[in-house]
Amino acid sequence: MLNRLSKRDKRGFTLIELMIVIAIIGILAAIAIPQFTSYRERAYIASMKADCNAIRVAEEAYFADNAEYKTTENPAIDLKDYGIVALSEGNSVKVTCTDKVKDYKVEVLSTKTSKKVTFDSTTGKTTTS
Repeated sequence: MLNRLSKRDKRGFTLIELMIVIAIIGILAAIAIPQFTSYRERAYIASMKADCNAIRVAEEAYFADNAEYKTTENPAIDLKDYGIVALSEGNSVKVTCTDKVKDYKVEVLSTKTSKKVTFDSTTGKTTTS
């Protein structure tokens, strides 16, 4: 009978061991979840920058043909002859010109992030805000 009780005591995990494992899993989750969120945010911004660059190239091609820049809120349609096929999902673009023969500004917004990507042709810089 004593031999039978000692076998029962050696099976399974103790409560302390289970609590330690759960604590380790909790710590790993607390570290990993914010990292995954930042990866997604960076991916959204990268797609916005890619769309901004595509619009910039199309605007320059339009200027080469027409000697002026195109103001548009729908570049996928208005600039389709200049290489714009479609924007990334969730992105919207607005192109404004203060002077159609000198400069333009491209703003890309996304429904997936609160960030905005802007290209200004006078400075030649793309910024994220």
